[in-house]
Amino acid sequence: MEKDGTHSEREQTDASLRVEREKVDDALGQNTAIDETADAVVTRARAHADEVLAEARAKTDRRSATSASTTIIEKQRVQEDKVLEKERFTADQTLREEREEQVALLSMEREETDKDLLSERARSDHAIATRDEFLGIVSHDLRNMLSSVMSFAALIERAAKQKNQVEKVVTHAQRIQRSGARMDQLIGDLVDIASIEAGMLAVTREVGDPTHVVTEAVDSFQAQASASGISLVGESVPPSSLAAFDPARILQVLTNLLSNAIKFTPAKGKVVVRVEQIGNEIRFAVSDTGIGVPSDKLETVFERFLQVTTNDRRGVGLGLYISKCIVQGHGGRIWAESRVGEGSTFYFTLPVHVAPPVS
Repeated sequence: MEKDGTHSEREQTDASLRVEREKVDDALGQNTAIDETADAVVTRARAHADEVLAEARAKTDRRSATSASTTIIEKQRVQEDKVLEKERFTADQTLREEREEQVALLSMEREETDKDLLSERARSDHAIATRDEFLGIVSHDLRNMLSSVMSFAALIERAAKQKNQVEKVVTHAQRIQRSGARMDQLIGDLVDIASIEAGMLAVTREVGDPTHVVTEAVDSFQAQASASGISLVGESVPPSSLAAFDPARILQVLTNLLSNAIKFTPAKGKVVVRVEQIGNEIRFAVSDTGIGVPSDKLETVFERFLQVTTNDRRGVGLGLYISKCIVQGHGGRIWAESRVGEGSTFYFTLPVHVAPPVS
């Protein structure tokens, strides 16, 4: 069942479409009225022309009443009338065909417009449904994390009143920190989405060596990978050129890709992060031996709110979309290659920094 806000938006959209359709219909009606008026003007003009021609011929007949050339004149007039009638018929036929073509074209355009409207409506409905589902997931996850924080805080309060409970207090505090970090990351993603929608995603570039960001990303995920029984390796081929990039934002991209790689790779699997220069680009690659991505989702996986597998509650489908926007904001590209059951490799590039000429 649609929410009141969504229902109101739908009604406003339908009302706007009706107004636009009525405008088009009014324009078509005006065109029809113009055609009818034009036909009437042409008819009156032709009648007046016929009257003038008849009067001119009558004068000519009176002057040539005694002339022997009357028969010749009559034959010429018959021939002229036939030519005139043929020209008028041809003109009328051409006009009718042009009008029929216009009507057919307008009808075709109307059908195409209706198809486009239906397609847009379907996409809009899908977007609304996806948005509502996403908001439901976000609110559910935030409630769960907040509930965990409150529960562990209560346990800390209880343990603090007892003796020799320091270890429990520390453990509960660490869990609160983890829940808080997850909440902070989710809220940060939502802020980034709002910034992207407003065209205001902050990217502060500086010239530097991108291999340092890879090292930082790998180091920050080593403990998580080890706890999951996954081998995490960083491989860098030092590029001959530097890149102009926002280190925090590129680290965010690598964090999203590494988080997904570890999340979808089973124990005893392997994740490799590699950076190298290829031509005029610095190319990053995050490879895993995980479940893989179906071929029909290799492009759509970068869309908002989309998750690789249905009913997967290990994320809300924002990371790859934000990563794509960050990379594109740097003038780079991002894509994925994968085989289901064998693993995936997510690539993204940064343009090589070209130093300005020394004056």
